[in-house]
Amino acid sequence: MFIIREITRAIRITILLWLLTAIIYPVTVLGVGQTFFKEKADGSIMQNIQGEPIGSALIGQQFRSERYFQGRPSAVRYSQGKLGRPTGISGGSNLAPSNRDLLNRVVEKSSELSDESIQPFADIIYTSGSGLDPHISVRTAQEQLEKVARARNITREEIVPFIKQYTEGRFLGIFGEPGVNILKLNYALDLQEINRRQNQ
Repeated sequence: MFIIREITRAIRITILLWLLTAIIYPVTVLGVGQTFFKEKADGSIMQNIQGEPIGSALIGQQFRSERYFQGRPSAVRYSQGKLGRPTGISGGSNLAPSNRDLLNRVVEKSSELSDESIQPFADIIYTSGSGLDPHISVRTAQEQLEKVARARNITREEIVPFIKQYTEGRFLGIFGEPGVNILKLNYALDLQEINRRQNQ
């Protein structure tokens, strides 16, 4: 009789915990997210003027053209298309500071930036821990300003307001450093160019 009572109690506790953790909690979190934070809960997907998704403002991506600001390098290449790493969608390289591959990559990237007269700050040389960082520091964006302005045939002064507009402050006002969201910045520059062509 004692064993049956204990088994019954264990089953009731299991069902209660299952209801709490598998149904009530997820539904509550989903409801709060969709009610108060819908854009972020849906992945902060940005769309172009045709309504097509161009990326998430929360995840970095590669920009190869000189017309765009370049983001941080990614050990997983942001898992973007065929160039992404098939082993996972997030993660760092986990290479030690003495690793020859890391040293070669850093030296190569530094030389490439120096050839473009860009100061090789850490956030444009070293990969982020997640491999998905969508931001660069304000000073790294400013270093690329001349190159992007020249490629787009516009003045530096036309780009500076966009850098300020898409600079996000410290988390909760105290954690981390301000960063420029590269996808938002690059898309704003594209929109400016489209508007300029339409007005000509």
